[in-house]
Amino acid sequence: MKLTKNQRRLRIKSRIRKAVSGTDARPRLAVFRSNKEIYAQLVDDVSGKTLAAASSRDKDISSAKGNKTEVATLVGKAVAEKAIKAGVDTIAFDRGGYLYHGRVKSLAEGAREAGLKF
Repeated sequence: MKLTKNQRRLRIKSRIRKAVSGTDARPRLAVFRSNKEIYAQLVDDVSGKTLAAASSRDKDISSAKGNKTEVATLVGKAVAEKAIKAGVDTIAFDRGGYLYHGRVKSLAEGAREAGLKF
């Protein structure tokens, strides 16, 4: 039987998660993309804690005008600013099974512009 789009993404996501994990010094930047919104969070997998998070539903970002790709760039910049305040400058990027293209790519580029190193 053919896999659904979501089943395929979850299979790819588990393959990525085998290789990418976050520590306190180098947390994992996890991305979730829904049809309308995009979410990003910095996760320390060793202690199981979220260090910083940002999404397109945040008040300052949701009021911004632009298409979904431009909003994703703003989310990347916002999560990078929060990460730098938390004392993190190097991360491991977890694209969550999505292709590194479009909104996921613009979020990563926004985080790089704001000072995060991948």
